[in-house]
Amino acid sequence: MKLIHSPASPFVRKVRVTLAETSQTDDVELARVHTTALSTADAAAAANPLGKIPALVRPDGPAIYDSRVICRYLVARAEADLYPEERLWDVLTLEATADGMLEAAVLMVYEKRLRPAEIVFEDWLEAQWGKVEGALDALNERWMSHLYGPLDMGQIAIGCALGYLDFRHGERDWRQGREGLAGWYAEFAKRDSMLATVPND
Repeated sequence: MKLIHSPASPFVRKVRVTLAETSQTDDVELARVHTTALSTADAAAAANPLGKIPALVRPDGPAIYDSRVICRYLVARAEADLYPEERLWDVLTLEATADGMLEAAVLMVYEKRLRPAEIVFEDWLEAQWGKVEGALDALNERWMSHLYGPLDMGQIAIGCALGYLDFRHGERDWRQGREGLAGWYAEFAKRDSMLATVPND
């Protein structure tokens, strides 16, 4: 298999952490591409008609894409227990929460990186950050017992989302007032799978 990826992408990181946690890293070749919202890499477009990464090219079927689809496929392939039936809806909700945080955080990066400085829409940036903060508050107030439970895809997704906030939005200090979540992430970030996939440009 081949993973069309960029090491800076938090959605790619979710897949790579999942590969590591299910002992499948050696089964996948990493094919790095440079792609942006304004310029799609040929390899990304060939694997995913939307031109987005990650995409997983398989020898026995069409490429699959969207990090949630890829992670679910890899977990099934490894017969791992990262989507446990007894708490499936909680896991899927946490994964969706993480992806929503990431979508807002990535859009903030695009707004500042791709739009000329004189027309950056500050109110829109703050609205996106408000979505991130709402999710952070919910995690800190309602989801800590789950996060401290057995490893699942919800935890992996949230861990990658928080890592991306540090990577691209560290100046906003998401930890302030969320000591429980900050403490959980400090420990989760020490996992070998997380240390091996720290994002870079």
